[in-house]
Amino acid sequence: MTRVAAVDCGTNSLRLLVADVGPTGGPVEVLRRMEVVRLGQGVDATGRLAPEAIERARVVLTEYAEQARELGVERTRMVATSASRDAANRADFEGMVQSVLGQLPDVVPGLEEAALSFAGATGSLAAAAAAHGAAVPAAPYLVVDIGGGSTEFVLGDDDGVRAARSVDIGCVRLTERHLHGDPPTADEIQRAESDIRAALVEVVAEVPVHEAATLVGLAGSVTTVAALAMDLPAYDAATIHGSRIPVGAVRSVTAGLLTSTRARRAALPVMHPGRVDVIGGGSLVLRVVMDALAIDEVVVSEHDILDGIALSLR
Repeated sequence: MTRVAAVDCGTNSLRLLVADVGPTGGPVEVLRRMEVVRLGQGVDATGRLAPEAIERARVVLTEYAEQARELGVERTRMVATSASRDAANRADFEGMVQSVLGQLPDVVPGLEEAALSFAGATGSLAAAAAAHGAAVPAAPYLVVDIGGGSTEFVLGDDDGVRAARSVDIGCVRLTERHLHGDPPTADEIQRAESDIRAALVEVVAEVPVHEAATLVGLAGSVTTVAALAMDLPAYDAATIHGSRIPVGAVRSVTAGLLTSTRARRAALPVMHPGRVDVIGGGSLVLRVVMDALAIDEVVVSEHDILDGIALSLR
């Protein structure tokens, strides 16, 4: 077994997975962390990473590097996704990472991001189903990874990815573009939904989504919606992982979030403080996807691109 560190720097969050990986099987988790640094703050409007956002990322990444060393990590890979791809000054961010980690981040294209997410998400579906006493979800899988800047749609099965498309409809991007009210107005919500539906036209043109037998939803927006749908008294990753949430519950939770004030969302016991202002946009993506594609339930995964990055280091 090799001890590895996987770091995922998205538009909203910076996450770490320290795990042991062998030649076969999934990663064996040692440590998993998530901090909201909002690297993508303002990128959609300015095209540049804000200096204060890079500094927030530096502080957290320094902590992660120290923990990795203390835990005896042998190999590290950091993947940076949507916000970094979009920024004119991404060299400033890359220089910061080089100074902290001693190596550059992999600023991956959307399709590679999608493949990593698919590998991480599907590797533990059988184990999650067993833990819930449920049947193993059927392939092919449509994996939908709702990030801060983009959302990845990946169709595949146990043999790997068949088709994928990344589109710019993440929760931070939608919030900054449209969802300004507290709570958002009906017109703001409609404009955000129109963006999502337009992006789905692009997805359907490239990914045969209707071949999917199971929708697998990833990332914090989806897991938070699941926690709210199950009315959990506190966030519980073990309960959330592998849960099946019907579309009616997704509609209800999304409606509640989009009609709540920021203060009311912040008071929800499962809500991470860093998701309070963008969860409405993320939940809207999930709801529109399920409605537009006539999908009646989503299987929720706590495992995602981080696990895929770890597996890439075996």
